[in-house]
Amino acid sequence: MDLWLAPILIVIATVVFMELFAWWAHKYIMHGWGWGWHKSHHAPHSHKLEKNDLYVVVFASISILMFLIGGYYWAPLFWFALGTTIYGVLYFIAHDGLVHQRWPFRYVPKRGYLKRLYQAHRLHHSVKGKDGCVSFGFIWARPVDSLKLELVRNRQRMNLTLYDSEDDDLRDSP
Repeated sequence: MDLWLAPILIVIATVVFMELFAWWAHKYIMHGWGWGWHKSHHAPHSHKLEKNDLYVVVFASISILMFLIGGYYWAPLFWFALGTTIYGVLYFIAHDGLVHQRWPFRYVPKRGYLKRLYQAHRLHHSVKGKDGCVSFGFIWARPVDSLKLELVRNRQRMNLTLYDSEDDDLRDSP
C-alpha cells in the first residue's frame, strides 16, 4: 500500500466513525447522564456561550492528546486525531454555524441536503426536555418526513410537550 493511502483511509474512516460516535454520545450521554451540561443548549438564552460548550473542550482535549501521543509514540494515532479534528470543523460549520446561527451572518438553506440537515436539527429542538427527541446526528440527517413521523409517535407514546414553532422551514418538506 502506498505510504499516503493508509493515513488518508484512517482520516476518512475516523470522520465516518465520529458521526456514529457523535450520534451515540448525543443520544445516550448528552440526553442521558450528561444532560446537566447539554440542557443549556436546549433552553432559550441570549449569551454567546452555553454550558454545553464544555463538550467541545472535552472532545478537543482528547484530540490534542491524540495528536501528542501520535506525534511522539504511535504515528497512526496522529491520523485519527486529524480525522476527529476534521469532524469537529464539520460539526462547527453544520451545527453551530448553519443550524444555530452562531456566526455573524445568517443563512437558512432553501433546498437540498443542507435544508434537510437544518430541518432535522430544528425538529430535534422541538421537544421540551431531554426525552422524545429525534435526529441525534450532526452532519447526517434522515429524511424530514420520517423524523416528523417519529416525533408524532414519540409525542403520542410519551405525552410530550412540543415547542410552538413559527418556523415555516419546519412545515415544508425538503
